[in-house]
Amino acid sequence: MAEVKASLLCGVVAAFLSSAVLAFVEDLDDTFKDTRVNDIWLVDFYAPWCGYCKKLEPVWHEVGVELKTSGSPVRVGKMDATAYSGMASEFGVRGYPTIKLLKADLAYNYKGPRTKDDIVEFANRVAGPAVRALPSKQMFEHMLKRHDVLFVYVGGESPLKEKYNDVASELIVYTYFFSASEEVFPESVTFPELPAVVVFKDGGYFTYDEYEDASLSSWVNKERFQGYLQIDGFTLYELGETGKLVAIAVIDEKDPTEESGRLKTLIQRVAKEYREHFNRDFQFGHMDGNDYINSLIMGEVTVPSVIILNTSNEQYFLPSEPIETMEQLVQFINGVLNGSAQAYGGDGIIQKIKRVAFDARSTIMSVFRSSPLLGCFLFGLPLGVISLMCYGICTAESDDGSDDMDALKREGLTDEEEDEEEEERQHAAELEGPEEGENEEDDAEEKDPGEKKTD
Repeated sequence: MAEVKASLLCGVVAAFLSSAVLAFVEDLDDTFKDTRVNDIWLVDFYAPWCGYCKKLEPVWHEVGVELKTSGSPVRVGKMDATAYSGMASEFGVRGYPTIKLLKADLAYNYKGPRTKDDIVEFANRVAGPAVRALPSKQMFEHMLKRHDVLFVYVGGESPLKEKYNDVASELIVYTYFFSASEEVFPESVTFPELPAVVVFKDGGYFTYDEYEDASLSSWVNKERFQGYLQIDGFTLYELGETGKLVAIAVIDEKDPTEESGRLKTLIQRVAKEYREHFNRDFQFGHMDGNDYINSLIMGEVTVPSVIILNTSNEQYFLPSEPIETMEQLVQFINGVLNGSAQAYGGDGIIQKIKRVAFDARSTIMSVFRSSPLLGCFLFGLPLGVISLMCYGICTAESDDGSDDMDALKREGLTDEEEDEEEEERQHAAELEGPEEGENEEDDAEEKDPGEKKTD
């Protein structure tokens, strides 16, 4: 009896906790459009049949719990975009799942990793003011330790500050923006003139130059990454939006070798020591394994090796000889920059056809590798049905021909038989013709004596 009560109690507690978790994530319907204006919402637009949506579901509940318990003003919800397709279209939903933060009349797309910490950090960053103040040296030091890349506007009211505020509103989805007075910074930090926009990263700081760095938005977009970083699929996608070429050391971190370590060190040194030469055009980093790179270039990259990707037009560059020294690496990068290095790939029509064929083959191979029986069913069944249809069409034509032949035979109307019958009729006519003539002569002879008697 005690065990039954304990099990019932556990069931009640579990149901309560489950309902509590669900309470942190609200199910939204078509009335959401009218009620959302007064709140900040983080919404997951999903489809019930979407596998990625199902994978995100437990993470999304964790996000709801974290934001609710931390006192965040952000409310978390989810909407079935297939049931409320009109509402989803108004928010520009084109795929599933789509995560958006809705703040007043603005909608911010989330494009980062689908982990609880990354989504919560995005929500808190975008929900707050676009530009945050740094009132003291202690606050500046705290933020400098917390953020790998820190943008700060220094100075009073100015046209540059207005531009900075506009850029912050546009790019707050990627990074934080701060403002401070000159007294906040240590004495080692100096500015050529004020007002100024400064980025602190890679152990130093760099100032925006309106004449050399073009627009402020473009400069911020290119500087929002560290000079060297570990690159994965999400990072490479974001790097594509900066317009930079990406120089990557392809290594195997699970099986590190001396060659891998040497190439990684060379890339890091170039990123730091040649910043003034290459920072505007190149992003540097390393990637663990070559699977992702192979899928991009539709080929095979050896590990370890160096490759430079141009994500804007899908071109890539490989060194003509193995990279052994810093001078060789710098020469290779300069060759890419001045156009003397051999470019591969691209986004032409032939490459697009190759991409379609490569993706189809990769999909089929992945299905067969993961589940051979499922692969046989998915691809064998349609082929079998098509084969049966072709066989049925071919045999149906031959059967119709034989049926027609049988009908003609039954009716005695085949061409050969008609010819034979015609010949027989002609032959019979020839035989009957002389006999009829002889009969007429006999009749005449029989009549002659009678006629004579009459005469």
